[in-house]
Amino acid sequence: MEKPILVIDVLLDEIFNVEGTDGKATMILFHGSCNCENFKGRILPGGVDTQKEAAGEPRFLSARYILEGKDCDGKDCLIFIENNGETAPISGGGVIHTKPIIYTDSEALKWMETADITGTVTGAPGGVTISFYDGDAE
Repeated sequence: MEKPILVIDVLLDEIFNVEGTDGKATMILFHGSCNCENFKGRILPGGVDTQKEAAGEPRFLSARYILEGKDCDGKDCLIFIENNGETAPISGGGVIHTKPIIYTDSEALKWMETADITGTVTGAPGGVTISFYDGDAE
């Protein structure tokens, strides 16, 4: 199995739900951290996963957050991630597949902005684990 380029441990803070006639929406506030070779740091306050589900349709998720920490060269940096996917809610150890958009001010990690990165979201105690993989890597 290929090695992830980023692994983010996410802890859920608050969950808000609205159920309407034609669909439902959920907003999940979260915090967390990343401790891997490419980056070590934390999610800044304000991380949110917005999930929408029109009646009879798949659930769409879009999580947005900024990581603050140090890149693989030990330099301070920020990484913005917008992680998008389509799924049913996580249950029974299911995996959600995602496609992120990444922006960073790190010279060492700027390749992530144009790489073909994919993600997985798996359940973890108190939250989820997000793993990103470089589809361009061999």
